[in-house]
Amino acid sequence: MTELTLFADYHQIHVLDDGSQTDLGDEWTTEALDDHLAVGPDAVAVGTTVNVNVAVSVELLAGPPPDDSIDFDPVAEASIRCSSGQLVVMGCTDFEPDARRFPVASGWLRMRVSQSNLDRAYRAGVDSDEDPQTMERLRIQAWPAAAAPAVVSKRWRPPT
Repeated sequence: MTELTLFADYHQIHVLDDGSQTDLGDEWTTEALDDHLAVGPDAVAVGTTVNVNVAVSVELLAGPPPDDSIDFDPVAEASIRCSSGQLVVMGCTDFEPDARRFPVASGWLRMRVSQSNLDRAYRAGVDSDEDPQTMERLRIQAWPAAAAPAVVSKRWRPPT
């Protein structure tokens, strides 16, 4: 597992095939906003609750992980085509050539995106990244798998 701290500018983190030309801005539908996940053919954008730094962990797996959604806020899965064999993980306005790359099997990948600490991060707002207790956390798990539709297994709504 690799731990990163990424700036979630425009409330999103991008995960994509190296060389992707997908415009994820076109993928942000009302449903995608509710799902915290915008999916293109070779890229996904993960919606965050804050517009500051977030903690991101990346796990590359041989197969699907066990269901531990009880420990997370929203949890969603999606498939992307990763023809290059390099998965890029970055903030949406990061300079892509400098973004972190992860070697993966070329072909279809399934990703599970699990987010936690959203209530605390939401309440702390722009100050959420100043304390590990309030920092939003994302876990991205990826493994080789045939393409399948996106699935949201758990939703999160901002506290009232």
